[in-house]
Amino acid sequence: MTRTYQTRSARALFEPMQAGALELANRIVMAPLTRNRAGPDLAPGPFAAEYYAQRATAGLIIAEATQISAQAQGYGGTPGCYTDAQVRGWQRVTDAVHEKGGTIVVQLWHTGRVSHTSFQKGGQAPVGPSAIRANTKTFIIGQGFVDVSMPRALELNEIPGIIEDFRYASMRAMDAGFDGVELHGAHGYLLDAFLRDGTNKRTDAYGGSIENRCRLIFDVTKACAEAIGADRLGVRISPVSTAGDSHDSDPQALFNHVVEGLNPISLAYLHIVEGETGGARDSIPFDYAALHDRFDGIWMVNNGYDRQMAIDAVASGRADLVSFGRWFMANPDLVQRLKLNAPLNALMGQETFYGGGAHGYTDYPSLELVK
Repeated sequence: MTRTYQTRSARALFEPMQAGALELANRIVMAPLTRNRAGPDLAPGPFAAEYYAQRATAGLIIAEATQISAQAQGYGGTPGCYTDAQVRGWQRVTDAVHEKGGTIVVQLWHTGRVSHTSFQKGGQAPVGPSAIRANTKTFIIGQGFVDVSMPRALELNEIPGIIEDFRYASMRAMDAGFDGVELHGAHGYLLDAFLRDGTNKRTDAYGGSIENRCRLIFDVTKACAEAIGADRLGVRISPVSTAGDSHDSDPQALFNHVVEGLNPISLAYLHIVEGETGGARDSIPFDYAALHDRFDGIWMVNNGYDRQMAIDAVASGRADLVSFGRWFMANPDLVQRLKLNAPLNALMGQETFYGGGAHGYTDYPSLELVK
């Protein structure tokens, strides 16, 4: 059955809304952005609180992808949320955002096979659903981008530990003052790799059929919902993105089932990357309306949205929230710029994206400084 969307005012993008337990000042979301600036203990770096507080006018900030465990790390300088030091570091960030009136959740990930032996205890192999090396790269501070390592397949008796790591990290995120959690089920990382028949060749209860391949994301989501409340939990998926060497023979059937399975959990929102991550929105044919028809909750869209596209998506009811990535990197006051249809800052050099200090991180000017 095709849904009839509720139409809204053309100003709805800039108006407050509720997403589960999350009270949002507007429908403009800061997407999670990996910046590789964590300290040696993998706690947020010294400029993180300022960086996020500068962007607190977003209706919702989704903080950068954050490890659930030491094993989950796949890139240099990415933070965790499983030790006391990391929780204290994030507390400084959430306090700074809340002082500015913002709302912030953290994206939790296990990078799975998109990792390198240098990040693993004792130089062991990363883990994935199957022993299939990803045709992609990771980032090592001091070396730049390098090929990921060959993974080993997780043993069946290890999977409950992965679920527990997600549950525990979600609880520590609440200890750190986050308003909620987003689970990273996209871009070829562990939850996404289990979903897809191109990366999951298992023959046990977590492989083979679509139902089996979806089991891990459902188990993790239910465990985290029980731990922190489903109304403070979101999930991000990327049905056709090939990021992280991700591919499936029938993404429509797969993600229809994913959304149907997530719907009864009553999440705060579902976050959909449309098309190729950071690339074409129509790279692979996919019926996003059919996907949306299977979900009764808050629908967040991402990838290549400009101001008018975002206004139209929310006004038409096709989306409830729109997330922006690189525009928020370069424009701490993006909400105001979109309201005024003001010019946007250009991104600084790509060398500032990953790793480094304040330059290209906290030194982008706001409109009052531009005048």
